[in-house]
This record gives sequence, structure tokens and C-alpha cells, in this order.
Amino acid sequence: MAGKNTYRQDERLDEPFDIRHLLLASSYIKKYIKQMGLALFLSILGGALGLLAPIITQKAIDDALIPHDMKLLIILAVLLVSVYAVSIVFTTIRSKMMVKVSQRIIYDIRKDLFAHLQKLSFQYYDDRPHGKILIRVVNYVNSVSDMLSNGLINIILETINLIIIVIYMLMVDVQMSLVVMCGVPILAVFMLWMKNRQRKAWQAVSNKSSNLNAYLQENIVGARITQIFARENENAEIFAGLSEDCRKTWMKAVRCNNLMWPGIDAISVLIRAAIFIFGIIVFKEGAKSIGTIIAISGYSARFWQPIMNMGNIFNNFLNNMAYLERIFETMGEKVTVDNVEDAKEMPDIKGHVEFKNVSFSYEEGKEVLHNVSFDVKPGMSIALVGPTGAGKSTIVNLISRFYNVGSGEILIDGQDISKVTLKSLRSQMGIMMQDSFIFSGTIKDNIQYGKLDATDEEIVEASKKVCADSFIQKMPDGYMTEVKERGSLLSQGQKQLISFARTLLSDPKILILDEATSSIDVQTERALQEGLNKMLKGRTSFIVAHRLSTIRNCDAIMYIDDGGIVETGNHEELMAKKGAYYKLYTAQIEEIA
Repeated sequence: MAGKNTYRQDERLDEPFDIRHLLLASSYIKKYIKQMGLALFLSILGGALGLLAPIITQKAIDDALIPHDMKLLIILAVLLVSVYAVSIVFTTIRSKMMVKVSQRIIYDIRKDLFAHLQKLSFQYYDDRPHGKILIRVVNYVNSVSDMLSNGLINIILETINLIIIVIYMLMVDVQMSLVVMCGVPILAVFMLWMKNRQRKAWQAVSNKSSNLNAYLQENIVGARITQIFARENENAEIFAGLSEDCRKTWMKAVRCNNLMWPGIDAISVLIRAAIFIFGIIVFKEGAKSIGTIIAISGYSARFWQPIMNMGNIFNNFLNNMAYLERIFETMGEKVTVDNVEDAKEMPDIKGHVEFKNVSFSYEEGKEVLHNVSFDVKPGMSIALVGPTGAGKSTIVNLISRFYNVGSGEILIDGQDISKVTLKSLRSQMGIMMQDSFIFSGTIKDNIQYGKLDATDEEIVEASKKVCADSFIQKMPDGYMTEVKERGSLLSQGQKQLISFARTLLSDPKILILDEATSSIDVQTERALQEGLNKMLKGRTSFIVAHRLSTIRNCDAIMYIDDGGIVETGNHEELMAKKGAYYKLYTAQIEEIA
């Protein structure tokens, strides 16, 4: 499990806002521009009708209430109710439409984000806690969807509302309308002052939430290890610290937010006070009617409402831009292992594998492999042995092109694997890792993963060959037994046997077994050996193993150390040399004895 400080490392906050993120976001909006346009039209229509209310009120006071014209008063009252009713209907229809658009945008972004994550190299996942990746796919996408749908429409709508309000105000009284608009420059200065403070505050919230989620996800997965080493108290302390970081940054961001509304409110109250003072002074001179003052006061409240709404939208925009940036940073993450331009389909593999002066490093300046060369003929079985961290797994990962080589070439049947499509290459390879990953679902589903169109008979046959059928038949529902997340109902050995069956079912041309029998007991391994021999027959195979008794019959054994191949030969030849392999083998035999 990562150290305490690993999860408190934040991503940079001083990056300037990248306009490309908004351009990318606009590509998701374009798909639904017609629906959004219709929703905007209904909103404008409803808003325009609703904004007639102060004018109707003015007429009711000046032309009906004061002269005691009850007939006109009733007509205007009915008209006022009708205006509000129609406005509510249009607003409801628009809300339903935008909920659908918002959910479609969520679907589109999440689908594209997941598809991109599937293409990223092992290196990307090696460098990041998985929880930080998970929060971007789930939480962040949910957060930005409303901003991309309703946010865009609302900003246009509020702008149009503001224009209509100004027109209506000017129609009522020009002088008093100018009093209302005197507050706009003051508000503009205030909002510009708030902009950078809010963006940085919400970026910090984004980072701290990501840290917390990453730690939580790892601790759920590693709950057993936590209890084995009695780390509950220490982990709770770290989690409390991360939670406190979240709380502090959230409260700081909220305090920053809370400065926005009192500021706008204060400006609004001052301007409305100015209206009444100005109106009363003018009214004393007999130039303005009570209805005019009340109408302008009503429009003043409405004038500041869209400005406050735009402030709210702007505030929401700043809150969610941190999330949007993280989402599109992930989408913009370069796919380092991908098909080159004009990549060809890999022909049917025969199994001739060549390394030509291959060098590789995970970190710049720290080579794991240096000028490695070897030539493996079709059908040969090659064992890779050596100390931990010598580069054995790196070699098999490079054959599968999970990483790009730093220099040199890897050829299969004379084809440079960097110039063929990944799918055509990997679909002809069978790879079994030490960590046998089991998906949620049935045992059958997990085995069939190797060949989606496999029949039940083929699945059972593959399972029998690798000694998995006997324990599967004893499960409550046989092959249809649900194994839960990560195969929690299975032992490590059972997971590896299911992985063997899955790999065998795919009928690979090149087989890679990376510590594939490490969790299988010796008795089962001996029974499995016959099945393994069948798997290896006619296939080029690379076997990484610490248990040397399992690779004695391989055609060749390569001892890997110090970034290269120290010695090569079959078991008898290497034992006769009494070199590095001999020392490793005899030491292991002595341990068993």
C-alpha cells in the first residue's frame, strides 16, 4: 500500500485555463444543438411572457385601481395569471428536454473516456493510483454534464432576459432605468476580482477529493492486508488526514463562493434604495406615478436576478472547470502504445521470435534491458529465470507490445511488431500473469473471455486439460457459479486454473506464462503438467518461473540479470557449466531438502 504522503500529492494548480478544453466540450454539445435550440426558444418565450408582469401591474395600479375601473382590473388580473401559467408550462417542458440532453452528454463523455482509457499503456496505470482514475470517469463527468447542457442554455437565456428587461424598463421610464444600470460597472469589477480566487479554490477541492478517493479505493481492495498487519488505526489516521484536507479546501472554496452572493445582493439593495429615493423626489414634483415607481422597482429586482443567475452559472462554471480540465487531460493523455500510421495486419503467426539489440527503461536513465538479442525458432519453449527485477517480465511484456522498446527491434516471423496492428498481434497471443484477474460474473463467463463464441463443449474441454473441471463441477452451480468481484469466492490456485483454461481456449500461437503456476500446489501442478505440455506443444512459449523444477524440460533456459542474458542453454547444459543457473538451481533444491 502506498505511503502516507503519496495520496497527498496534488496535481498542479498554477496551469492557465486551456481554451481547448472548452472546444472539446463543444463537440459534445453540437450533437444536441437542435434540442437545446428548441429548449432555448421555449425558455425565451416563457421568460418574455413572465416579464410582462410589472407592466401589467403598472397598468392595474394607474389605470384600474386608482380610477376604480373594476372591469379592467379583473381583465388585467386574469391576464397576469395566464402569463404566469403559460410561463410555467414552457419552463417545465424545457426542463424535461434538458434532463434528457444532460444524460446523453454524460453517456457520450463517459463512453469516450472509457474507450480512451482502454487504449492507454501499462505505464499510465503504473504511474497513478486507480482511485484517481475512477473518480474522473464517475464523479467528474456527473459534475460537468449540467454545466455543458443547462449551463450553456441558461447563460444565453439570462442574457436575453436581461436585454428584454432593459427594453421593458426603458419603455416604462428612461431616467429611472439609468439609475438601475449604474450598478453594472461596480458588479463587473467585483466579479473579475473573484474569478481567479474561485478557480484555484475549486481546483484544490478537485485534487483533495481525488486523493481521498484514491486512498479509499486502495484500502477497500487491500482490506485483508490491512487486517493481517493490524494497520486499521494507522490507516484510519491517514484517512482522517485526507478527509480533513477535503474539509478544509471545501470550506475555503465555500467561503470564497459565499462572498459572491452578498456582494451582488449588496449592490442590488443599494440600487433599489436609490430607485425609491429618486422616485420619491421626482414623485414629489409630480413627474412620476406610483405605478411607474413600483414597475421600475419590480424590473430592478428582475434586472438583478439574471445577473445573479449569471453569477451563479459563472460560479458553477468555475467549480466544474477543475473537473472538466481533469476529464479532458485524461482524454488528451497520449496513447504511447498504438497502431502506427499504415500499420499492417499481423499474418497467422508461426512463432519465430527475434530480439535485435533491444534496450528498454521504465524511467529515463535507468535501463532495465540493454542491447538484448536472441532468436527463438517456432515451437520452442523458452524459460526466463533470474533474480527479482532482472527484466524477465519486461521481456514478455515487450513481446506482447505492452510497452514500446527504447531502441532495437522485436520481430515475429520477420515482422517488426511495432508496425502491425495491436489487435492482430495480441489476438494470436496467450498471456497468463502471476495475478490471475477474475471478472465479476460466472466461471463460464471468465473462461469464455478467451473466445467469446466458444461452445459449452469447448469450455469444458479446455477446463479438463488444465485440471480445472474437477473443482468447477464441485461448485454450487458448476460453470454457472457466480464468482463475485475479483473472484473473491475462489482460492488463488483456482483463479490460476481458470486463467489457464481461458488462455488455452483462445488457442494462442505464442504462449506467455509469467509466474502462472505460483499459486498452485505441487500436487495440482504435477497433474497440470500434462495439460501444460499439451498447451506448449506446437506453440512458441515463454515461461517466467521462480520454481525451477517446472521448467527443466524447456528447450532453452535464459538466465537474465544486469539488463541482459547472462547465459543460455537447456537444463543439462547450464548445470554442466556450473554458472549462475547452476547456483540458483542448487540453492533452490537445498531449500526444498
